[in-house]
Amino acid sequence: MAVREYEPNTVLSTKEFSVVGTRPVRHDGADKVTGRALYGADFAAAGLLYGMVLRSPHAHAVIKSIDTSKAEALDGVRAVVTAKDYPDSAGDTGAKWVRDNLMASDKALYRGHAVAAVAAVNAHVAEEAVALIEVEYEVLPAVMTAPEAMKTGAPVLHDSLRTDDLGETGDNPTNIASHLQQKLGDVRDGFAAADIVIEREFVTKTVHQGYIEPHNSTALWNNDGRLQVWCSTQGAFTVRDSLAQALDIPVSQIKVTPMEIGGGFGGKIPTYLDATTALLSKKSGRPVKILMSRKDVFEATGPTSGSRMTIKMGATNDGKITAATANLEFEAGAYPGSAVGMAAMCVFTAYVIPNILIDGYDVVTNKPKAEPYRAPGAPNAAYAAEQVVAELATQLGIDPLDFRLKNAAQEGTVRPDGLTNPRIGCVEVLEAMKDHAHYDAPLEGPYKGRGVAIGFWFNIGFDSACHISVNADGTITLVEGSTDIGGSRTSIAMQAAEVLGIPAENVRPSVADTDSVGYTAMTGGSRTTFATGWAAYEAAQDVKRQMIERASQIWDVDAEGVDLEDGVFKSTSDPELSMSFKDLAEQLSATGGPITGRAALNPQGAGGSYAGNIVDVEVDPDTGKVTVTRFTTVQDAGKAIHPSYVEGQMQGGSVQGIGWALNEEYFMNDDGGVDNSSLLDYRLPTILDLPMIDTVIVEVANPGHPFGVRGVGEANIVPPLAAVANAVADAIGTRMNELPMNPAAVAKAIRSKNGN
Repeated sequence: MAVREYEPNTVLSTKEFSVVGTRPVRHDGADKVTGRALYGADFAAAGLLYGMVLRSPHAHAVIKSIDTSKAEALDGVRAVVTAKDYPDSAGDTGAKWVRDNLMASDKALYRGHAVAAVAAVNAHVAEEAVALIEVEYEVLPAVMTAPEAMKTGAPVLHDSLRTDDLGETGDNPTNIASHLQQKLGDVRDGFAAADIVIEREFVTKTVHQGYIEPHNSTALWNNDGRLQVWCSTQGAFTVRDSLAQALDIPVSQIKVTPMEIGGGFGGKIPTYLDATTALLSKKSGRPVKILMSRKDVFEATGPTSGSRMTIKMGATNDGKITAATANLEFEAGAYPGSAVGMAAMCVFTAYVIPNILIDGYDVVTNKPKAEPYRAPGAPNAAYAAEQVVAELATQLGIDPLDFRLKNAAQEGTVRPDGLTNPRIGCVEVLEAMKDHAHYDAPLEGPYKGRGVAIGFWFNIGFDSACHISVNADGTITLVEGSTDIGGSRTSIAMQAAEVLGIPAENVRPSVADTDSVGYTAMTGGSRTTFATGWAAYEAAQDVKRQMIERASQIWDVDAEGVDLEDGVFKSTSDPELSMSFKDLAEQLSATGGPITGRAALNPQGAGGSYAGNIVDVEVDPDTGKVTVTRFTTVQDAGKAIHPSYVEGQMQGGSVQGIGWALNEEYFMNDDGGVDNSSLLDYRLPTILDLPMIDTVIVEVANPGHPFGVRGVGEANIVPPLAAVANAVADAIGTRMNELPMNPAAVAKAIRSKNGN
């Protein structure tokens, strides 16, 4: 097969547009690089108080009493709150869990669990006051992993929790919140038809999203009864809705202003501080700000789930997969809601497998409640499944990419979750990987290895709104509600610009507060450029229709006979009649007044995205240190609105996957604490740990979007764990079934293989 020599950061494009697919400078770039952009910690207000939270030193303990009197008596303290200041949750288990996660009432369920908070005139007084709060605990045994929590006789976190077992509710208290199952065909027949069957168990540890900016919140519960909050969040409306539930007040009483955000990756969808700052403000009558320490971020915010997974797959000698089973046990943390459902959706979705059985278990443990981390659940699942796929290919003597191509999911493939694939790009991603020069590049010498893996993320749509106003100078002002984490202001603005035929630079985009734009779901699930971009597309279409009507009035022609092409309005009946967008914008005031366009929608056409990696590693046999020497990532973007930002997403997800594979974990002590709760000890990869990451963007247009967009923020983190693991197995001759593959673990595996 001829090898295609891709240039670095290649886009395999299918359709060209005027604005979409270009690389304009991002609209917020100057403010970000000069430091003018305002983040949550930058917010200030007259009379501002500073809050601090007291957190449990125990992973599992009954709270017998809390005495705040000494803290309240300290000079400079203006308010103290505990769980008693929240609305009564009696009889509503769901509300109790939500409120208890914000501030523990009867039990502390993880080390770092909030139990009280103070507001004072400065941070020093607040810190002193927190130390004066006296809490009496009855320490209980803790369970830290899903397998441990599932054992008969394990300490139970919630006396009210009963297992939802395939729709049937259990009778006894348990740590297993739910058992889900997906089935396709008959796995007994499938395995009977296989010539080779491989079954392996895999373990992943708890890891954190690793955003640089800590959580923050400032609240003012004003004397008019309205609550205003300023915070760094992935969804202002999500914060508003969470506060309404936690505080039992209507959403109309809450206004949330999203500040700039210093990373989130799913970890800033939930809210941790906002209800506390709100209650402190209500008690004190002053605005209150709380900033988390880095230690608090690690110990008290939601990481992703640790997991234990058993994968079994069978195939025929000619390389067709006949059956697969997965048993997925995922840590939910202190309250139900792990990523196991999404792991089940993604574990085998890259392949055509006629017989599948997937069992998933959502298990509570004495850790912070698990929260999304970039394609939640899918990296864990791919880490397990893609290693078994690699082992099948090796034992059958089939090239690993040929084996995957032989079984690759396509349009019309029925998935175990009951859905049928629309147009997808799995085959095209695999073909681009096989065509890439990296795949057949020489790799010589001992302890060097190459691995490949692919992964899937389903993407979502959800509600989005957008408003556009036309300015007299021919520019437009675009207001939307999606927090900009990775350049989405620009990717959204570009879609409006494409419709109107104007440069992206002529769009002035802004992210609004919850009072200033229609309801918009969080920035997450790879939905923003797809869904809010579509809202911008429709709002621009609204502007276009109105502008055409104005042009038809000026020319006294039928509006159906006016087109907008490349930013110029033209009459189809009279070629002499034409006017630029800017020229028409100058006349709006004299021809009927301003023009605004608007759109609100819940798009249903989100198309799944596939990604693949080719990874080279070199292992030091003495120390076990793994060095990634070359990394290529391929992803189907549907249509890359701004290729530079797509490449950035691909590279960012790859880096996070490398860190997860090789170094990152919550290193838990016997008391349930995190012993590496700092960026010095929690080993995130730096530029010194990484090679240049080559990107190849594949474009298989999503038929469910006007420009063919597929979300790109998440699929890229799915395959790196498995690809690195496959490369390490190739380098050392034995497979690593537990993460992280840090030097100690790799050195131990080498010694074990060598009989030492």
